[in-house]
Amino acid sequence: MQIGLSQRQKAAVIVRLLLDDDQAEGLDRLNAEAQTLLAEEMAGMEVIDRPTRDAVITEFCDRLEQVGLTFPGDLDGTLAIFGERISAGSSDRARRNAAMSGRGDPWAQIAALPAEQLCRIAAGESVELIALMLSKLPVAPASEVFASLSRDRAHSVAQAMALTGEVTPDALRRVGLVLLRAVEDLPRPAIPTPAADRMGAILNFATSDLRDDVLVELDQRDADFAEGVRKAIFIFAHIPARIEPRDIARLVREVDQAALVRALAAPAPEDAAAAEFILSNLSQRMADNLREERDGAPKLRAKEIEDAKSEVVAAVRRLEERSEITLKLPEDAE
Repeated sequence: MQIGLSQRQKAAVIVRLLLDDDQAEGLDRLNAEAQTLLAEEMAGMEVIDRPTRDAVITEFCDRLEQVGLTFPGDLDGTLAIFGERISAGSSDRARRNAAMSGRGDPWAQIAALPAEQLCRIAAGESVELIALMLSKLPVAPASEVFASLSRDRAHSVAQAMALTGEVTPDALRRVGLVLLRAVEDLPRPAIPTPAADRMGAILNFATSDLRDDVLVELDQRDADFAEGVRKAIFIFAHIPARIEPRDIARLVREVDQAALVRALAAPAPEDAAAAEFILSNLSQRMADNLREERDGAPKLRAKEIEDAKSEVVAAVRRLEERSEITLKLPEDAE
């Protein structure tokens, strides 16, 4: 008879069975210590007889049946359960509190910050702290932060990078906590959406003459803001340049067919090019049906066509908000 097994050995038996069936997903969620203990336990085991194996499985299943509710056991999993039901400020504060109490890695939270916040932190910290921050960040955000520095400051940071190799883990953690406190001091805008994006979204649904007039006026008053608004604007004529051909079928399903037919009848050259782009990326049968409906429709008023184009633009925005499509940036399209 097999001698009695410890709890760790029983866990090793269950994991071994799961590994045989390629079902042991989620082991990476165990912390390093638990993974090490499990591996060491399995390394010290040899043969388990069939009755013992069956008894372990039965005990495991009985315990599973008694489970009424489970919690993630870590902060990241808990915040994932909350999702958008908890404010961004509360989520960030919980992560910072965990890091400062020793239950989290401050650098993981710093690396997750938006590039804009990282640049603002770098603008107010010492050269040595910036060098350590760049050493810990992934290459892409580190490059963006470095590019935001003045030329003289960038030279000093580059020289300070040579000293980062001798920093101890404790010192590195303390630096991370200092930077997290700096994040806490950054002002949070009451309106999270950038002003240029909001203005661009509004102008999406304005008439073309009003949109052009506003942009001309903005160019004279604030050229940088006007450029940001232009990048945020998406109109019907932008479809060929900013939507992937593979996403056209998804867009067509999102739009009422009658509105789509009216939009396809837009006479302006840039709108006609967008209409042809849509039709050329549909199945031959669907494209022929839409062309037939468009060509056989009665003459439309200009407002009917504008309203239809706005419906298509609204559908694009809905798909983008649901992350079902990704718009190419204007510079990418160029």
